[in-house]
Amino acid sequence: MLCLLGLLVIATFTVAAGLGGAAGRALGLAKGAVPAAYQPQVQKWGTLCSAISPALLAAQLYQESGWNPKAQSAAAAQGLAQFIPGTWQTHGVDGDGDGRKDVWDPEDAIASAASYDCELARYVKGAAGDPTHNMLAAYNAGAYRVIQYNGVPPYSETRNYVKTITTLAKSFEARTGPVAPSRQAAGAIYFAQDKLGTRYLWGGTGTAAQGGRFDCSGLTQAAYRSVGIELPRVANDQWNAGPHPKRDELLPGDLVFFAYNLNDPRSIHHVGMYVGGGYMINAPYTGAVIRFDKIDSPDYIGATRVTSDGAKALPSTNPA
Repeated sequence: MLCLLGLLVIATFTVAAGLGGAAGRALGLAKGAVPAAYQPQVQKWGTLCSAISPALLAAQLYQESGWNPKAQSAAAAQGLAQFIPGTWQTHGVDGDGDGRKDVWDPEDAIASAASYDCELARYVKGAAGDPTHNMLAAYNAGAYRVIQYNGVPPYSETRNYVKTITTLAKSFEARTGPVAPSRQAAGAIYFAQDKLGTRYLWGGTGTAAQGGRFDCSGLTQAAYRSVGIELPRVANDQWNAGPHPKRDELLPGDLVFFAYNLNDPRSIHHVGMYVGGGYMINAPYTGAVIRFDKIDSPDYIGATRVTSDGAKALPSTNPA
């Protein structure tokens, strides 16, 4: 198995060099990327205008609330789309047609987020540059600033917001072509391979006080940290750190995830690191050691190809 792993790691670099930045065109939402309860609305309203897409709308909602319909921020932003009361009064819409505009109703919130995006896109449609980037810039800095600067204004916060949302959208896209390979994958595998045989520790992140022991997401976090990519602490939050390759497109270094509900990524409970041949490096449970395990099990929900930009785009905290 270790000889096979060595060949797979070499193959990771070879494929990365050959494909470079190749990536497929987005077409709808990736399977399991959006909680099933919200997927029909995100798919429907994500095509309201040409400046948005289902994946982009999903990225905004995830960034705003982490799919928590009861989220409320310290600034009084409310619901799945985190509208402040004044903005909701003027831009909220009745998405489910029940005669009420309710900021706490996910159907109304999703429809309102899309409607607001498209309204901003219309305001700045004469500005130079990418219409989606201009719409996102207007969302962050205001439409006046986009018009004033004839495009995305030169504010670091605004430019970072545009990059964050467009990058995060890649983790929600259903793709029609190959996902670009990870150039850091081999280094992450090397780190994880070195931990084979180490005893599992619930909550373990590999500190000296913990005897260098890990749980599942602690291991994947440390492995990618070793190559300069900072992932969130828990498996559920690592899911959106990059695009989602299909089962037959997996490459060594991809993170593979397991969930209680295959239609809801919020129910992810476990993560491992794929090494090829249907196997992962796995920190499984208390009493076991880090080892190779097969990935094929009934609770396999999918995989993520970690990217540096994808990890940086993840929200650090979500409103409670």
